Amino acid sequence: MSQTPMSQAASSRAPIGLFYGSSTCYTEIVAEKIRAQLGDGMVDVFNIADTPIIEAEFYPRVILGIPTWDYGELQEDWDEIWDEIDQVNWQGKKVAHFGLGDQIGYPEWFLDALGYLHAKVAKLGAEPCGYWPVTGYEFEASKALIANDTLFVGLALDDENEFSQTDERIATWCEQVKAEFEL
Repeated sequence: MSQTPMSQAASSRAPIGLFYGSSTCYTEIVAEKIRAQLGDGMVDVFNIADTPIIEAEFYPRVILGIPTWDYGELQEDWDEIWDEIDQVNWQGKKVAHFGLGDQIGYPEWFLDALGYLHAKVAKLGAEPCGYWPVTGYEFEASKALIANDTLFVGLALDDENEFSQTDERIATWCEQVKAEFEL
């Protein structure tokens, strides 16, 4: 599960650091599925409630996971550390994102938090990776869209309404991220 990289020797760190916030454990479950899909020893997983985001400094490749709450709001752990994200040197880091949302219950704000997080780290110099097609989703609006609204800024998951598609989406996205991370 979660670990603190400061206690790890540099040589024992995985090539990817995955940082997530989760209030209901769904984002944590997805983080663990991503770790399993990418393979043993490839990903160190950290809950941002337990590990400071500055630990991302130790990783040249980073995955960030965030659910969207209510009307396009940040998950509480991300909200608490939002300003600390600015302290990380994101220059030259390849960063992929994944987000969870509810496209039926909150169709006007689907994955907005994913869009906010992507915009923040991209502005700070991260090299975004892992964009995901909007095909197959039904929602009204999202702050997580780019490329004339044809792509999400990261893997889009809706475990409320499309749980049966989650594992396949994770598997496909992980293959894409491996290639973009040059692993």
